[in-house]
Amino acid sequence: MHSVNRRQLLHNASIGFGMMAFSSLANRTSYAQPLAHYPARAKHVILCFMDGGPSHVDTLDPKPELARQEGKAIGTENVSILSQSAASRVWLGARWKFRQRGESGLPVSDLLPNIASVADDLCVVRSLVGKQPLHGQQALLMHTGRETGRAPSWGSWVSYGLGSDNENLPSYVLLNNDWIPNGGYENFASSFLPANHAAMMLRAKGTPVDNIVASDNRSIQQAKLQLLADQDKQFGTNASSSDAINAAIKNYEKAFLMQASIPGIADLSDEPEHIHKLYGTDSQNDFKKYYATQCLRARRLVEQGVRFIEITCPLTHVNNSPWDQHGKLVDHHNENAMITDQAVAGLIKDLKQRGLLDETIVIWAGEMGRTPHTPRIHEDVGRDHHVNGYSIFLAGGGFKGGSAFGTTDEFGNSVAENPLLIQDIHATVFHQLGLDHERLTFRFGGRDVSLTDVHGHVVHDLIS
Repeated sequence: MHSVNRRQLLHNASIGFGMMAFSSLANRTSYAQPLAHYPARAKHVILCFMDGGPSHVDTLDPKPELARQEGKAIGTENVSILSQSAASRVWLGARWKFRQRGESGLPVSDLLPNIASVADDLCVVRSLVGKQPLHGQQALLMHTGRETGRAPSWGSWVSYGLGSDNENLPSYVLLNNDWIPNGGYENFASSFLPANHAAMMLRAKGTPVDNIVASDNRSIQQAKLQLLADQDKQFGTNASSSDAINAAIKNYEKAFLMQASIPGIADLSDEPEHIHKLYGTDSQNDFKKYYATQCLRARRLVEQGVRFIEITCPLTHVNNSPWDQHGKLVDHHNENAMITDQAVAGLIKDLKQRGLLDETIVIWAGEMGRTPHTPRIHEDVGRDHHVNGYSIFLAGGGFKGGSAFGTTDEFGNSVAENPLLIQDIHATVFHQLGLDHERLTFRFGGRDVSLTDVHGHVVHDLIS
């Protein structure tokens, strides 16, 4: 009796890898079964990436002593290799007033008035520590768990672990605003995971996705897919590995299915006027309007079952990245807040009123913070790169609203209590999604690789 391997069986049965994918286009009810390590509190993640590093001491981490000591030299004891610092630099107090917000009294500055209005939904982390005060390395660390990159994105891991609730859409979507953050597309790539787990980009302006409108009628498209399926079957018979072939088939399949879904999700004309006003899509400022458009699309994608959604900021000025204010801190932080603040708060409010915030984790985060000191104080003063203590917030998905975790010292210069790595945030978000960050692995390079690698732990103090 001759043994028959899987590829030979499929080939001899005349269905092959390609025909298996093609035949599934017509009548499937689910795309993937989620990998549940334990019961999930959340199903979706929306990452609002504040590329460049918002100033923690001007947004979420009030430091009264910093204002009292403004203009005084920081001294050698406050110099750190994890920030751009020297003993001769001087302390620079917050440029916006902090106020206690909501029933919780959580302090949020006047820079973010709309986000301040949802303070009771925010779980602020004030004690993140990075590795290098460099945008590219920190952005890659945040997205891939490694400052060198060369690993799958956070969203790709979620896609790999949970799949999608909607066969017509990818499980990882990047809502781009005409700017690719430092570190490039590697921030959103699947690396050694199958290619169908990479982010699918949806543009803010113009055509959301290239070729999303079919150039042929459905019967011709199906004939072309049949031809591709036959070619894939023939190629798969002789290939040493079927992984890349399967990923290609899935991408063709997904593109075919997306033609029925993406145009409707991208078109916001069916949204009522009060929703447009809530997000700010009716703004006369194009940057604000398009950012608001992407936030509203994020809610629609959540409603359609997409697992991981990232929204990037636009770059409005000549600089290294949107929130990277080495100079003109007040002007450009004000501009960035004007563009993003209303839409992010609107997204949280909209999800909450629809009963979706409990199952959706909204993350507001840059890759670093900014120094609480500066070379000298002048009209166009700025802050530099800072990774030895910075802030982010999470909302929804079982995170403690109206709370702050961790502390920096009296100047916001370094972490004083409960230091966390970004991998700790990865692990905790995974936990809320029902995933164990140590067990969600992929065999690559002779070992089982994970997003968090040897780092990360679930921070139960963040969870309600």
